[in-house]
Amino acid sequence: MGLNARQIKAVIYVKEKGKITNKEYRDVNNCHRNTATQDLLELVSKGIFKVSGKKGAGSSYEFAQ
Repeated sequence: MGLNARQIKAVIYVKEKGKITNKEYRDVNNCHRNTATQDLLELVSKGIFKVSGKKGAGSSYEFAQ
């Protein structure tokens, strides 16, 4: 699917926890906010994740199906 190592960690995290926030993504991957946002949006565009809850700060991501 062309995912990078950070995105694969996020998919595993969501499989275990049910959802992930931008902050949790940064904690799991030890990366910058912009990197986390870009990676998460790419997962959404590939149809793997969808945004749940409110948009912006406090939003979370879960599996699209």
